[in-house]
Amino acid sequence: MVTFLAVIAVGFFLGMRHATDPDHVIAVSTIVSGQRSIRQASLIGMLWGIGHTITIVLVGAAIVLFSLVIPPRLGLAMELSVGLMLVGLGALNLSGFTRWITETFTPGQGQQILLHSHPHVHGDYIHTHPHGHNPEAHGHGEEDTPQGWLDRTFGRLGLYQLLRPVIVGVVHGLAGSAAVALLVLTTIRSPLWAVAYLLVFGVGTIAGMMLITMAIAMPFAYTESRLAWVSHYLGVATGLLSLGFGLFLVYQIGFVHGLFTAHPIWTPR
Repeated sequence: MVTFLAVIAVGFFLGMRHATDPDHVIAVSTIVSGQRSIRQASLIGMLWGIGHTITIVLVGAAIVLFSLVIPPRLGLAMELSVGLMLVGLGALNLSGFTRWITETFTPGQGQQILLHSHPHVHGDYIHTHPHGHNPEAHGHGEEDTPQGWLDRTFGRLGLYQLLRPVIVGVVHGLAGSAAVALLVLTTIRSPLWAVAYLLVFGVGTIAGMMLITMAIAMPFAYTESRLAWVSHYLGVATGLLSLGFGLFLVYQIGFVHGLFTAHPIWTPR
C-alpha cells in the first residue's frame, strides 16, 4: 500500500513538473494569448493536458505492455512534429489568422437577434416562450437549467477553441510518450502499476498546465482592460517566441540529432 501511494505521489508531481517543459509552456502561451478570461485559460490548460494524457497513456501503455521498440528516426520524427507545430502556432498568431478563426467559429459572432416562439430543449427540459438563439435574446438565463453551467463554461470557447489545445496536447504527447514510458519501465516492473503511473502522470500534467495557463492569462486579462497596446505586444511576443523556438527545435532535431541525415541519434528525454 505504501509503495502504491508513493508511485501515485511521484507520478502526480512529476506530471506537474512535466507541464513546465519549455516547449509546452511556449505552445500554450501562444494559444492563451488570445484569451482574456482566466477561467477560460484554465480550461485551455485542462484540454491541452487531456490531449497530452491521451497520447501518453495510449502510446506509453503500448510500449510498457508490449515492449515496443521505438526506432531512432521515428522518435526524432515525433519530436520534430512539436517543432513544426510551434512554428505553425507562432506564424498563425503573428499573422492574425488565429484571431480571425476564433471570432469566426466562436458561437454568437455576427448573428442577428431574431425572436420567435416554438418548443425548444434545454438538455432534458422542453418548454415554449418567445426567444432568440443568441444568449442575450433568449428570454431567460441558461443558469436556470441543469445544463446551464456547462453551457456557460464551454460555450464561449467554440468548437475550434476546444479542439485546438487538445490537438496541440496530443502532438506534444507523441514527442514525450516514449521517454515517459521508458522511464517507467526502468523503475516499475509491474505492467499494471506502470499503466497506473502513466494515468496519474497525466492527471498531474493536467493540473500543472491549468495552473500555468492561469498564470500566463493574468497579464493578458489585466492589460486588455487597462493597457490594450501592451496586450497586443504581449500577443506578438508569444508568437515570435513560438516561431523562434520551433525553428530552433527543427534545426536541432533535423541536423544536430541527424533526422535529415543518414545517421540519426535519438535518446528519449
